[in-house]
Amino acid sequence: MMKNTNEMELVFDSRPVNEGFARVSVAAFMTQLNPTLEEVSDVKTAVSEAVTNALIHGYDGKVKKIMIRCWIEGQTLYVEIRDEGKGIENVEKAMEPLFTTRPELDRSGMGFAFMEAFMDNVYVESELGKGTLVRMKKTIGKGRELWTTQSL
Repeated sequence: MMKNTNEMELVFDSRPVNEGFARVSVAAFMTQLNPTLEEVSDVKTAVSEAVTNALIHGYDGKVKKIMIRCWIEGQTLYVEIRDEGKGIENVEKAMEPLFTTRPELDRSGMGFAFMEAFMDNVYVESELGKGTLVRMKKTIGKGRELWTTQSL
């Protein structure tokens, strides 16, 4: 197993205004991997969806704490987003596209589907009354050719 080359943790209030802060913070952290704009956008979208889930579903709009932990091993970015909210009763059901417990808020039920589409792996563990942990990983530069002056 490769050793972490860098790590960061962030704890912030579960206020909607902080969703953008979380997204930009993870994007800034991953710049050391020299990602493409598309890779940055993918990660920002996945982080945004996970944080929004914590805000809306985990805490029902109450102001508590959301924790983000990121680390890098080689060219792989790992992101964990954790809340200590009400938890998810059925993770498998919650991860189905279009499933939402909050249709009255015009929620699309696509949060986990977007996370899975934009990241290489998404794993969710949750316990009722204790909270939810979303683990995601994405290898940056996968399949990208490195151009050098000799190859031009």
